[in-house]
Amino acid sequence: MQIEEEKLNTLFELGLCDRCLGRQVFRAVKGENNTERGHNLRKERGLPPVPENECSLCGGLFTELNKFVELILNALSDYEFDTFLIGSVIEQDIVEKERALQERLDLSKVSETVKGELNREIGLRVYSALEKEVSFEKPDIVAVIDTRYDTVSLQIAPLFIYGRYQKFDRTIPQTIWNCKRCRGKGCEYCNYTGKMYPTSVQELIGDVFLKETEGTKHTFHGMGREDIDARMLGNGRPFILEISNPKKRVLNLSRMMDRVNNSASGRVAVMDLRYARREDVAKIKSAKAEKTYLAEVEFEEPVDPERLKEVEKELTGRVILQRTPNRVSHRRADLERERKVININSKVHDEQHAAFTIRGESGLYIKELIHGDEGRTRPSISEILGVKCRVISLDVLSVHYDENLSMGR
Repeated sequence: MQIEEEKLNTLFELGLCDRCLGRQVFRAVKGENNTERGHNLRKERGLPPVPENECSLCGGLFTELNKFVELILNALSDYEFDTFLIGSVIEQDIVEKERALQERLDLSKVSETVKGELNREIGLRVYSALEKEVSFEKPDIVAVIDTRYDTVSLQIAPLFIYGRYQKFDRTIPQTIWNCKRCRGKGCEYCNYTGKMYPTSVQELIGDVFLKETEGTKHTFHGMGREDIDARMLGNGRPFILEISNPKKRVLNLSRMMDRVNNSASGRVAVMDLRYARREDVAKIKSAKAEKTYLAEVEFEEPVDPERLKEVEKELTGRVILQRTPNRVSHRRADLERERKVININSKVHDEQHAAFTIRGESGLYIKELIHGDEGRTRPSISEILGVKCRVISLDVLSVHYDENLSMGR
C-alpha cells in the first residue's frame, strides 16, 4: 500500500518525531518498528530528524517508556499470574490530535494509534522482564498505566475453585445472609455484625482461601442450596468459590482442602477441589441435578405400616404440583411448578415415626411433599395418608451430577 507524496509532505511539515511519523504509515512502510519507518522516510529525502521531546504530537511521551515499565513491574511484583495485558491512559489532547490528523489525511487504514503503540512497546518490555505471556482474551491481570499522573491500576481476574461440600451443622446457611434490618451495615438487632447468622458454608470455606490468596472478597456459587436446618451429606454439593483480586493464584489444593476441613471440623467439609473457569459458574448455576434425600417424619396419629407402601406406590414416578411454599413466598414469585418424584422408599420406626428416602427432580420441595403445605403441594404424603405429618429432620444424601466441567486456570 502506497502513501501519496502529498500526504507524506504534510506529515513532514508537522514536526513529528520519527516514531510518530512512522506510526502514521505503520502498514504502508517497511521497518522493524515505527521509529525506523520514520527515520527511513526522512533519510530517503535528506530531511533532518525531529527530537522526540520536541515532537508536536506526542511531546516526548515515548522517552518515558522505561519509567512506565518500571512503574508497572513494581505494581505487578506482589501478584502471581501466568498471563497479562497492558493498557494505558494518555493525555486526551494527544489522542484527539492524532485522530484528527489520521482522519484528515485518510490514514486510518495504514496507521496505528499512539495508545496501540505504547501498549505494545510496554508489553514487550514487561514480557522480556518477566517472561510471562500476553493474553488479549482472558489475561490473569491487566496493568493500566496512566501516563498523565504516572500511576498504575490493576484489573485482576478472579480465581475460581470448584469443589463439593458437605454440611453437618443444622444451624448455618450456605451463603452469608445480610441482616434484614440494616442490610449488612451493622445494627443492634444483628449485634453489629451485619449478618443474620454468625457464619456460613461460604465463610467457613472462603475465609481460608481468602487468607491464602490475599484476595479482597469471596463469592459462593452453589448448585442449588439446602435449607439451613438440613445437612448435606454423601457426595456433597458442587460449588465454585470465586476469589476477587487474588495476589496468589498457585495453590496446593490438597493442602487447602485439609486446612478447610480442619478449621471447619464437624461443621463443613470439602472434597474434589480443582481450578475452574468463569464460564463454569454458569454451568453450576444452571445445572438441573436430581437429588436424594432422607427425611425423618413424625405422624400426628398412628399409621399402619402397610399404608406407607401405598405412599411408595402412589408417589414413585408421580409428577407433583407445587405452588411456591409459604415459607419462601415472601421472596419468590407465587408460581405453580411440576416436579417429578423419581422414587420413594420408607422405613418404619414405630407407628408414629418413619424415614423416607426420596429421589426427586431438581427443584422438588421435599418438606412440602411430606406435609402438603396447606394444600399447596398435591399430592403429598400427608394427603395420601390422611394424617398430618411433621418433618423432624432432613438430609441431602446425594446430588446426582455428572462432573463434566472443563476445569482449569
